[in-house]
Amino acid sequence: MCKGLGLDLCEVSRMEKLLKDDRFLSRFFTPEEALYVRSRGVGAASTLAGLFAAREALSKALGSGLDFDLKEAEVCHTADGAPYFRLSGRLKQRLAGCTPHLSISHDGGIAAAVVYLDIPDHSSGN
Repeated sequence: MCKGLGLDLCEVSRMEKLLKDDRFLSRFFTPEEALYVRSRGVGAASTLAGLFAAREALSKALGSGLDFDLKEAEVCHTADGAPYFRLSGRLKQRLAGCTPHLSISHDGGIAAAVVYLDIPDHSSGN
């Protein structure tokens, strides 16, 4: 059952400028995310745009705007490269029992992220 759906777009060129500012990275991203972004070489700005769009999409799915610490919504990747959120702090408590599904895509200088907040439907007996 859907609790919320969010979509966000972020220009890569905007992140190219912010990538030079270590304060931006440390303020909004976990140390692991900052390392991941830096490891992406020429794709770093595109990766950063995707991570930022993911947080914005999550805030839209919640319907409350950016009213949480952005570091509490860390974007990680499976061994196959699929993105997912590792939630912590108050945001983890707020979304207890809810699974946020994340998809990130890049094209034409734009990063897009979609978040679907899923709540298990126990009424069907499943």
